[in-house]
Amino acid sequence: MCGRASVITPEALLENRFNAAFAKGVHLEENVNISAGNKIPVITGDKPNHIQMFTLGFTPHWAHKQTYMINARAEGSHNIENDPNYNGPAGIFQKPMFRHAIKSQRCLILVDAFIEGPKQEKLNKPYLVYPNRDRGPFALAGIYDIWEHPLTGEQHHTVAIVTSAANRLTQRIGHHRSPVVLTRTQEEKWLDSDLSVKELTEIMKPFDSKGFNAYPISQKIKSPEANGLELLKPIGDKIFKDYDRCLYERLKFVEDDSLTIREERLVEGDQFVLF
Repeated sequence: MCGRASVITPEALLENRFNAAFAKGVHLEENVNISAGNKIPVITGDKPNHIQMFTLGFTPHWAHKQTYMINARAEGSHNIENDPNYNGPAGIFQKPMFRHAIKSQRCLILVDAFIEGPKQEKLNKPYLVYPNRDRGPFALAGIYDIWEHPLTGEQHHTVAIVTSAANRLTQRIGHHRSPVVLTRTQEEKWLDSDLSVKELTEIMKPFDSKGFNAYPISQKIKSPEANGLELLKPIGDKIFKDYDRCLYERLKFVEDDSLTIREERLVEGDQFVLF
């Protein structure tokens, strides 16, 4: 599964990256700890030029009450062992809850990072997963539906993150699942309503961990009410050794004077402070 997500990129930069504009009256609020019930930016197949804000936590249109399903397994009931090399059918196409949405209501879920923990400890031992080399925000494969409250008639646009078996990075974290991270080429394909089941199945695979990294953060992130940039501060080493600034350091360089950051990093004993 995908535990939590972070969105820090300002509206204008997010619009530029995905070549889409926020819908009229829709505004983005920075949230480093997006959990079930929170709003998250999406681009849907029927409105590819607009960024909308949907509720994370999928509810099918026919449900009697909101369900808040944040993840949808690509394999459905198959691949119970969560084999990373699984090459069988995508059972999501047969799941009553998701079979309509996966065929006709796909979307991009826009994030700067996602948060995952080991299978047993979960968010008691969280890791921040992010793209390195200042590559900025990226898209997760998502599905959505519109649920109407039976008493009030209020409509809720809800979304779930499609997941696959773990890749090399999430395996190192100790987790058995991973969100489907889309490449830029796959982003356009995922929104294509004419894409075949075979082509969709090929996309819903563990993502290439090259270009991504992760590091442990405070378990304070476990509380849905917790927020703020300090939650993304590393409390340990990266999964893969590299010379890139971590996501927290990049954001601090933007917020603070660079000299102050260098002093902080020296105090913390960062050997890469001078690059």
